[in-house]
Amino acid sequence: MPLTRRIPKRGFTNINRVEYQVVNIRDLDRIDGEVSPESLKSAGLIGSIRKPVKVLGVGEIDKKLAVTAHKFSAGAKSKIEAAGGTVTVIGPSSSDA
Repeated sequence: MPLTRRIPKRGFTNINRVEYQVVNIRDLDRIDGEVSPESLKSAGLIGSIRKPVKVLGVGEIDKKLAVTAHKFSAGAKSKIEAAGGTVTVIGPSSSDA
């Protein structure tokens, strides 16, 4: 059978896609102390601890925080470190920024 007949016609759903829960830098002001997926769940910023968390660099941060998440954008990482905080990546994809 030709390739054009075997390929789906209305798009493709990747079964291996990773769906991240997004948290912005401006929302981290609600949490005091260490920021982890458990503390984000208790503050109501994410829906589930089982799904991975990604921190984005929207907004500003003034506090010194120790943030632990599965993934960070480059802007979020630089803003957290500029405020004097630390960034810790959970999981095997620690080489990604």
